This record gives sequence, structure tokens and C-alpha cells, in this order.
Amino acid sequence: MTAPTVMSALRSPRLLKTEVLAGLVVALALIPEAIAFSIIAGVDPRVGLFASFVMAVSIAFLGGRPAMISAATGAIALVIAPVAREYGLDYFIATVILAGIFQIAFGVLGVAKLMRFIPRSVMIGFVNALAILIFTSQFPHLIGVPAMVYPMVGVGLLVMILLPKLTTAVPAPLVAIVLLTAATVVFALNVPDVGDEGELPSSLPSLFFPDVPLTVDTFTIIAPYALAMALVGLLESLMTAKLVDDITDTHSNKTREGWAQGVSNVLTGFFGGMGGCAMVGQTMINVKASGARTRISTFLAGVFLLILVVGLGDVVALIPMAALAAVMIMVSVGTMDWHSVHPKTLRRMPRSETLVMAATVIVTVTTHNLAYGVIVGVLTAMVMFARRVAHLTNVEKVSEADTNEDGLVDTRVYRVTGELFFASSNDLVYQFDYVDDPANVIIDLTGADIWDASTVATLDAIQHKYEAKGKHVEIIGLDGASLERHRGLSGTPTSSH
Repeated sequence: MTAPTVMSALRSPRLLKTEVLAGLVVALALIPEAIAFSIIAGVDPRVGLFASFVMAVSIAFLGGRPAMISAATGAIALVIAPVAREYGLDYFIATVILAGIFQIAFGVLGVAKLMRFIPRSVMIGFVNALAILIFTSQFPHLIGVPAMVYPMVGVGLLVMILLPKLTTAVPAPLVAIVLLTAATVVFALNVPDVGDEGELPSSLPSLFFPDVPLTVDTFTIIAPYALAMALVGLLESLMTAKLVDDITDTHSNKTREGWAQGVSNVLTGFFGGMGGCAMVGQTMINVKASGARTRISTFLAGVFLLILVVGLGDVVALIPMAALAAVMIMVSVGTMDWHSVHPKTLRRMPRSETLVMAATVIVTVTTHNLAYGVIVGVLTAMVMFARRVAHLTNVEKVSEADTNEDGLVDTRVYRVTGELFFASSNDLVYQFDYVDDPANVIIDLTGADIWDASTVATLDAIQHKYEAKGKHVEIIGLDGASLERHRGLSGTPTSSH
């Protein structure tokens, strides 16, 4: 399927209208989330808003997945929030810039290709953990607050649940925010608002150079957070790109998207933004709900966002925090993969898959670090895979065997089948009867494959055990790469017939 291009959209009024309206809708939806993510990160709302503007505009030109929306995100906010809290804004921005540099390096090195090794169960755990963290991050805005906050949150949730059933022409989160802001102003409700969180921008973003010493100590402080941000941003961006590929039935350049995310984060940092990555929710609004397919919608989302914030900053400051808390609760609900935790799904799912997903979620929620969760999830999946494959190896005695002149068994044949590697070959040495077997033993590996040096060492050990009993062993049936590995790593001869 051929996707529309920027030029084809510019030549077609119908396509251009779709792109423009999609960009506007996304910009409207970005405002409350950018502010909310800034608050999660512990920085002024302008830091998140500038990040969303710079990322959307830059990724529109640089990214490898047209129509995907990148901006300030909850995942990034959660990862680097400790830097702002413990070291201040300058170190925070320096972390964003270093994370962008890491992403550029990862992109150039082709790390995007490693996405194929991340199991689906890890990705589901990643998404579910992100949903839980976004939800729990709202607790400070729901505990120890005026009583009026709770009904306002309830009304906001009802609007966002019911409105889409009537119309999707206007984003439900925006309607909820407008209604609750109007109610706060009209009835002079005394509830916390965005203005209490920090000053909104009244001008265009300008260059910002973080005032941090360029020393090893500074690098030691920010590097762990920057690395985590780089990995989380790449994971979420590449996962979102794959999702858009499936929806649009088109292919994206994952390597380009990887280094483009890095460049965008570096630019974002030098304009005083908090960095970010691809956004699943806004991308779905753009691609699925609005029908956008080109970079025009992504670019206009950033431009419209800046116009709305700079031009209407005083109004945005009146938005009650209850409205943003309601929006973030809905974001967490929409992010959660509810099918994956349904009892029917859990009953059908192999226990190993459920364990991998649970490990990813538990580590992520416990450490508040999505990168740690993904790493543990991948390692758990590797262990589960190794155990499963190890059990597929089989050793059996073949009934047909030669006899000597006295009618006694002279040769015993063993047939080994399966994939032989460090996990499956460890127990292989115990599968043979070294004492009672006859003088000649044949080990037939026609149905097996040798994958590593551990297996070759095990086969050598088996031969040495038989030789210690004065018996001769011949290994047959190897070919191709298995034969080459055995010849190159073994100290004993092998027959290939």
C-alpha cells in the first residue's frame, strides 16, 4: 500500500484538510498532557510545552515514521523526575541533552534492529507498568486536597467516557478541561490550578544552555538517568512506530527514527524542554481517529500547540488540577492492556509468558524505571526460553544393534534429537550407560543441532567417559554448521555420515 506523501497532500485539498484538522486536534489534546507531564517531572509547565512544540516540529522533518506524534511523555517524565527534584533544572536539561546524544549513538549503531528480540510479553508488561505509574503519579493531586476536587475529577471522567459515544469531533479531554475550568471561574471554586504549579510561557522558546560544570562528577550524576531516558524513549518510540506500521499497512525506517529521536531531544534540551518520545495516545488520535498519514499533521500539531499556549496562556493558567488528574487517569486506563490481564487470557496464556509480563511490571513499578523493567523482562524471557528449549532435547536407545560371533550385542546406537546448547546439553552427559553398554557406541546426531562450545565440550566428555571404560565411541550425523563447530572446537574426530 502506497501512503500519501507531503507533496501529494499539498496538491490535494481533501488530503490537506485532513492533515490540518488532525494537527489541530492533536495540539488541543497535547496541551493538558504536556502540562500534566511537566508536573510529574517536577518542572514548570512551560518546560513540557516547549518540549512538545520542539519535538513535534523537529521529528516532522527528521523522523522515520510519518504521522507519528512525538512530544513530552509520562514515561520520560517518570524516568528523569528525580534529577529535577534532587539537582535542579540545569542538571535536568543537561540530562535531556545527554539522553539525546545517547539515542543518536544508539540509532547510528543500529540498536533499533534489536527490537525484534524484545518479546511481546515484555512489551505488554512495559505498557501495563507505564499505565500503573501514570495512575499512581496522580495521588499527590488527590490526597490532602479540598473536597471539591473529588466531584470535579468524577465529572471530568464522566465527560471523557460518555462524550466519545456521542461525537469524536472534539477531543473529550479538551471538553472536560474547558467545562471544569469554566465551572471553577464561574463559581469561584477554591481548588488548585495550573497557575499554582508555575508560570506559563508568554513568548517563544529561546536557546537555553544548562549551567552545569563539564566534569566527570556531573556526568556520573546525570548519565544513569540519561541512559534510562534514552532506552525508554527508544523503546516507546519504536513500539509506537511498529503500531502505526500495522495500522497504515506501510513500512517505517526504524533506524532513522532512532537517531531522529536523539536529535529532537538534543534540540529540545537546548530550547529548555524536558525531552520526550513518541506518544501512543496522540499518535492514535492523529492516525486512527483523524486519518492523517503525512508529516504535515505532525508539524502542524507543534505549531498549533505553541500558538494556543502563547496566545492563551492566561486562560490555561486557570485550568484546575482536578481536570488534569482526570485526564491522566483516563490516559492510564487507555494505556493499560486490559485484555492481557483478563482471567480468560491468563488461563490460556503459558505460565512463562505471564511470568515475563509480571516480572516486567513488578520491577518497573517498584523501581519507577521502565528501562530496568524491560531489561529484567527480557532476561526472564531468555531464561524461560532456554528452559523450554532444553526440555525438547531427547536421547533414546535404538533397538537395532550389531552382534558379535557369540550372539552378544556388540554395538549400541543412541539417537539424540533437539537443539543442543549450554542449557540443553548440561544433562546430556548423564543420559548414557557407560558401564553396561557394549564395546562400540554410536551417537547419532542426525536429528540434532550443535549451537555452542558448551555442547562440544559435553560431547567430548561423553567420549572420554566411554574411553576410560575401554570402549570406542563414534559420533555420526552432523552436517553444515554443526559439523563445522564440532570439528573446530572438539579434540576428537567426528564422522559426518
